[in-house]
Amino acid sequence: LAAHRRAFDVLHAGPGDFPVGLTLALHDFQAAEGGEEKMTEYRYRMADVYLEQLRDDDFVGVQNYARMVVGPEGIVQPDGDVVKNQMGEEVYPQALGGAIRHAVQVTGIPVYVTENGMSTEDETQRLDYFQRALWSMVNCLEDDIDVRGYFCWSAFDNFEWVSGYGPKFGIIEVDRQTQERTPKPSAHWLGNVARTNTLGVSS
Repeated sequence: LAAHRRAFDVLHAGPGDFPVGLTLALHDFQAAEGGEEKMTEYRYRMADVYLEQLRDDDFVGVQNYARMVVGPEGIVQPDGDVVKNQMGEEVYPQALGGAIRHAVQVTGIPVYVTENGMSTEDETQRLDYFQRALWSMVNCLEDDIDVRGYFCWSAFDNFEWVSGYGPKFGIIEVDRQTQERTPKPSAHWLGNVARTNTLGVSS
């Protein structure tokens, strides 16, 4: 964070006029019954301690994939019958809206969604995820929250840290033997969103 503050000053002192900010991986923190105090504690340690130091930035980047539910004893794991992605996380697309709202509440600055997506090989599931996530972002815009842009994760099925090529986040499939790229239905849908500036679905 100290390096970020120095870099912010240096970049603004140099040639050009462009926004400078920091991007953070943020959950949508939610309290289970009786877990309000513990949730606030977790949220502060995992998010607010960073967000509070970005109030002088030009924007904050929000990376969001899921929510975190916290009870009196700590994190509440999703029930066994809850739909999960390939990373074992609960599928909860509207977490994006919650993460955006909290980031703006703490920082008071504009937002770019720098990562948002779902690891799955089921394109019906991925399309539903994007539609519901983007509607939660539209609801933020309708409440006059300054969201400047949205970037899905990811363009291509990628090497996902310790999980390797297992989780499929990409909207473009990659054949690892031939390197052939094939846009998935989600790529075509997001392309249409970009061209028409509308989701084309109801909330």
